Amino acid sequence: MAAQVLVLNASREPLHICSRRRAVVLMYKGKAVAIEHKGAEINGVAGPSVIMLCDYVRIPYTKVALNRSNVLHRDNYTCQYCGVKRNNLTLDHVLPRCRGGRDTWENLVAACNSCNERKGHRLPREAGMTLFRRPVRPNNRLAFEVSKHCRRKYGAGWLKYLEQHD
Repeated sequence: MAAQVLVLNASREPLHICSRRRAVVLMYKGKAVAIEHKGAEINGVAGPSVIMLCDYVRIPYTKVALNRSNVLHRDNYTCQYCGVKRNNLTLDHVLPRCRGGRDTWENLVAACNSCNERKGHRLPREAGMTLFRRPVRPNNRLAFEVSKHCRRKYGAGWLKYLEQHD
């Protein structure tokens, strides 16, 4: 019964991940309904893998923390200049700090060491490089954190619920 369950708000946006036991209790109390059943059986019935709350829960807006781990996750651990996918990427300032670039979501991208060195203290267009995606700030902290946890541990099973809110 230690399996994890994705909890969606009534609006179908991800809220958090809870234990299967907690999910069954929420369903028993009539506070949630199962969207998907998968995994180990509980008394002959497959336990839920995704539940949705019956009533909308208002969550105050909070920003996604700007840190190395979150920037790498946003860029899917892929160099934004050459497209190589690695775990040991660096962060690159699109507008270099020596030219007034700041540490912001819109100015930081994941880059492999060779691309970061090749770009140096220049703008991407000056170095003859282009970005695969324009860097943007993630807009939903809860969806971002759940997707980060989900992609790392649960793979593609929950992605269809997270793609709408990334």
